[in-house]
Amino acid sequence: MNLNIKSREECRYDAVSLGEVMLRLDPGEGRIRTARNFKVWEGGGEYNVIRGLRRCFGMRTAVITALAANETGKLLEDLILQGGVDTTFIQWMETDGIGRICRNGLNFTERGFGIRGAVGCSDRANTAISKAGPDDFDFEYLFGELGVRWLHTGGIYAALSEQSAKTALEAIKTAKKYGTIVSYDLNYRPSMWSAFGGKQKAQEVNKEIAKYVDVMIGNEEDFTACLGFEIEGNDAELKKLNLDGYKKMINEAARTYPNFKAVATTLREVKTATVNDWSAICWADGEIYKAKDYKGLEILDRVGGGDSFASGLIYGLMTSQDAQTAVNYGAAHGALAMTTPGDTTMADKKEVEAVIGGKGARVQR
Repeated sequence: MNLNIKSREECRYDAVSLGEVMLRLDPGEGRIRTARNFKVWEGGGEYNVIRGLRRCFGMRTAVITALAANETGKLLEDLILQGGVDTTFIQWMETDGIGRICRNGLNFTERGFGIRGAVGCSDRANTAISKAGPDDFDFEYLFGELGVRWLHTGGIYAALSEQSAKTALEAIKTAKKYGTIVSYDLNYRPSMWSAFGGKQKAQEVNKEIAKYVDVMIGNEEDFTACLGFEIEGNDAELKKLNLDGYKKMINEAARTYPNFKAVATTLREVKTATVNDWSAICWADGEIYKAKDYKGLEILDRVGGGDSFASGLIYGLMTSQDAQTAVNYGAAHGALAMTTPGDTTMADKKEVEAVIGGKGARVQR
């Protein structure tokens, strides 16, 4: 597999992401509707990936986003800085003090337990990053002068607004112009596209973006809703880890978009909110590579598991350009991330490699 990744020496950053960063308000073991206290984390589909690459895998990363210039914006900046991600490319946008012009997004998320599934309640309309357009960021300077080896963005960001869809495409085209590898997580959210043209608009935007993507990531719903590919199988099969159906779908996607160097998806069967079967596959060079099965994976907080899969996959591809190695890193990192609270990883590379190697959960002393 040859991704033709630029060398570390010629680039300021190993990887950057483009997307929204929100405050996650977490009621812990309780419910949003009855909470009296919330723990605050930062999170966002695209940002979680880049933070994982920094905190778990030690890569030089930066986030491209916009925040409203107020106290919640400063809190988000402080949380991002704690994650070690470079904040140079945050665009600070003036606001009127009550959020009519722009604001920072909030995401209330409860973890779920047993038969009670996780619940998310987003409050993210009219945010600063949804208002930002291509002219608010100097992509030529970032990709052309400073140099970036890898750009990651995705369908959550593209769904925010007309401006964000245009900005995502402009960033991707500029990155490609200067030889930066582009990964994209389709991450379809019906609630976000419903006010922005629905599934038809999602396909229009994502099919155009897909023409420039090197590494495409998504689950079966993402590929169907965003790119129009259907997974084969009856209802009973689709509730299971239907590996053959996934393989056919990914092969069809790779034939349709010959620019794809790799296509990856997680495989999840939800038994309860706190017990899932978990694995992942990656297509590259006409072959399908599968991670080991994590049967009966016990989950504390599933939010961000797919993003941590993406960061492990990207790390594996960047360092080895081997699809089997990459999907192993991705699945193990995603599994570990779901054993801790919050959207972002609390694992380190040694722990990920120990899980890949089959190390158990005995007490470490």
